[in-house]
Amino acid sequence: MVIGLISDTHGLVRPEVFRALEGVELLLHAGDVGGQDVLAELGAIAPVRAVHGNCDPPGQPGLSADLGLRIEGVTVHVSHGHELGQPTAARLLARYGADVIVYGHTHRPLIERSGARLVVNPGAAGPRRFDLKPSVARLTLANGVADVQLVWL
Repeated sequence: MVIGLISDTHGLVRPEVFRALEGVELLLHAGDVGGQDVLAELGAIAPVRAVHGNCDPPGQPGLSADLGLRIEGVTVHVSHGHELGQPTAARLLARYGADVIVYGHTHRPLIERSGARLVVNPGAAGPRRFDLKPSVARLTLANGVADVQLVWL
């Protein structure tokens, strides 16, 4: 199964996102969505599951505090990361026991392995900030194994 990972759209769905995430079966949004219009637009690609970020209004429909999923024998945790202050791979691994941990908040793409576990920040897909290039990621889950690829927008 191929899952699209996206974060920090802040109200903007770039046209490049549709090509970068073409063919994914599910989208996981790691927060700072920026409104229901973003979720609706992304829903044209695949079903969307999303968490709220520190810039999303409290109680926004369609956004969870975090997600805990089991897909293809792999446990996946999704949160924005702001709940840890400054999220790092080490802090996320210590806090959450999932095989794959997906977060956002920093706008900096990151893929880090710790044994069989994987920490992924797909980067920020929305308005360009901090002189960082926008990105998303494609997570492949097969036979209990996770692999991920960053896609620059």
